[in-house]
Amino acid sequence: MQERSAEQGLGAVTTSGPLLAGEVSLPEVMARLQKSRPVFHSERDLQHSFARVLWELAPDIRSRLEVRQNAPDATGAEYLDLLCIGPTARTAIEFKYRTAKWTGTAGPDQEQYTLRSHSATDLARLGFVSDIARLERFGNRPDQNGLALLITNEAGLWLPPRSSKPTRDSGFRIHQGRTLTGQLVWASGDYTDNTRTLRGTYPLNWQPYSMQDGPRGEFRYLAVFTEPHPASAPITQS
Repeated sequence: MQERSAEQGLGAVTTSGPLLAGEVSLPEVMARLQKSRPVFHSERDLQHSFARVLWELAPDIRSRLEVRQNAPDATGAEYLDLLCIGPTARTAIEFKYRTAKWTGTAGPDQEQYTLRSHSATDLARLGFVSDIARLERFGNRPDQNGLALLITNEAGLWLPPRSSKPTRDSGFRIHQGRTLTGQLVWASGDYTDNTRTLRGTYPLNWQPYSMQDGPRGEFRYLAVFTEPHPASAPITQS
């Protein structure tokens, strides 16, 4: 996929790395998104807001929500959160928005937010790793990359564990500086349905998103791009 460096009208935003649908970098999108929407009410709110900002930055990109996938090894109906279709390339995106309890106002209009706690950080890790695995399976055409994007104010997700004692999600840790690759086993292999195998190698690098008042007011995001790979069956779109 293409890469580029650029400065956008939001200030000195130096960008590099994979492009979304061959048109715009993720740092460009996140820089604009955090100005208008530093906090979200829900994961669906995040999806719609992201798609809108993407269109503002790159009007040639068409965004489609909840697109059914035809992965060769699918066991049932599977849906992609967002498919971004550009003139020369596409990006499949899976979103996660995991929150700790926080109440306050944020954004240009000082909008009121009341975020509930999702609590189970182990399941948040499993869900994010599962998104990466799904995107690898969905990336069955040479012009399509994938993006797993997690935004959270739950510091336990980006901080390393305080203890070296094994936990059922030890293999699924996603804290700063960790690398995900290969077969990841849940609870020493006792729950084979939760085993995930990643084809790629993914160093994890958390980025600041927004800082709000009060406890748990720091939001960060984690982005993992998957590479395209050729296959015989194309991905359908709605």
